[in-house]
Amino acid sequence: MSNLNPNPGSGAISRNPATGEVIATYAFQTGDEVDRLLDDNTAAYRLWRATPMTERVATYRRLSALLRQASEPLAALITSEMGKTIQAARGEVEKCAATIDWIAENGPAILADEKVAVEGNDQVHVSYLPIGSILAVMPWNFPLWQVIRASGPIMLSGNGFVLKHAPNVMGSAYALQKIYEEAGFPTGLFINLNADNETVARVIEDPRIAAITLTGSMRAGSAVAALAGKALKKSLLELGGNDAFIVLADANIDLAVKAGIEARFQNAGQVCLAAKRFIIEKSIADEFTRKFVAAAKLVKAGDPLDASTTIGPMARHDLRDELHGQVERTIAAGATLVLGGNKVEGPGNFYEPTVLINVEPGMPAFDEETFGPVAAITVADNEEHAIQLANTSEYGLSGNLWTSDIARAQRIARRLETGGVFINGFSASNARVPVGGVKKSGYGRELSHFGLREFTNPQTVWAKTVD
Repeated sequence: MSNLNPNPGSGAISRNPATGEVIATYAFQTGDEVDRLLDDNTAAYRLWRATPMTERVATYRRLSALLRQASEPLAALITSEMGKTIQAARGEVEKCAATIDWIAENGPAILADEKVAVEGNDQVHVSYLPIGSILAVMPWNFPLWQVIRASGPIMLSGNGFVLKHAPNVMGSAYALQKIYEEAGFPTGLFINLNADNETVARVIEDPRIAAITLTGSMRAGSAVAALAGKALKKSLLELGGNDAFIVLADANIDLAVKAGIEARFQNAGQVCLAAKRFIIEKSIADEFTRKFVAAAKLVKAGDPLDASTTIGPMARHDLRDELHGQVERTIAAGATLVLGGNKVEGPGNFYEPTVLINVEPGMPAFDEETFGPVAAITVADNEEHAIQLANTSEYGLSGNLWTSDIARAQRIARRLETGGVFINGFSASNARVPVGGVKKSGYGRELSHFGLREFTNPQTVWAKTVD
């Protein structure tokens, strides 16, 4: 997944992926504008870090209420900018509001001073203190959720938030900034950076930025990590995945197929945590494949504003072209196309729901992240082979495991090289548990108590007893 600027020229372009029409253009900020932006964010951070937690929580309560009040226009904006179905867009807004509610309810206790028992009568505690302004480079596939997932924990802990959103969803970025301001956050605390890559690189190095979080492509993550490391700044990276969906012989095949269809085709397959490699034990592979292909034929691509549409268009035409190239290269390497495999003629960036079988390691659809509606099916000889295949990846974000034996699944889960394992279900994110990966899926964690403390200074305070 890439969040680098795909548009030539001196600005960001928001384009409706269902029609190809330009919605709006946003001129890049000048050097002086960026400088003022960072000054404003620094000033707001100093004010916010001194704001009592009770007042911060009250602001979060107003934020969640405003998100819900604006649900319909926000959902319509998401759909128009990146093609998500309107039902899914509404769900995204509600998920944002619910997450802010959870952070407001649980964050204060997680961020409270933590007493530590030591020998003697000394008084020791750890304080979780803010560290400054955090630059967040965010992707387009969940225009609101990805931002809330990052900004919610970061800002409750007292930090400032500088958002560099993907250029094709800048309307969503500015809508969020307006809602944060209306909720009562200090002006400039949540602020948008609309700039080219060269300017973003300078901002990473700027001393007013304390740390960087990025969700995006491996290439973008590598570049940002290098710049952050050179500047001796903390970074958090979530770089996508190539998640395995393992189905063992004792699984409920019908339920696995139903879950697998949603896990692969939700958001037109444009989800970091989406199932991408379907690894099926040999004895049930034919039955699973037959039922999966039949179900995939019922997936309806069309107008994302139509309630009957299952998947909308892909977000950008260049991403659709890249996906189609992966499909063609996989077939050329020996895989078999059993469904789809074509770009849909006409306006918009639609791609047919696609299923490939006989996919093996070394083929693009097995080795690479396929960020679109393409399912790759691989046959495993047995449980051990399935685990081996799942771990044969440079990614390690998440994984799915289907079996009727939960104890067996728990044992297998510990052998899977991923940040999360979902048994008899499919990967999802929730405010209560951490999300993040290993290997080239990145490092660091968002959400839960891990996310709330990720961008804090755990300061040890040790008071010696004085007679």
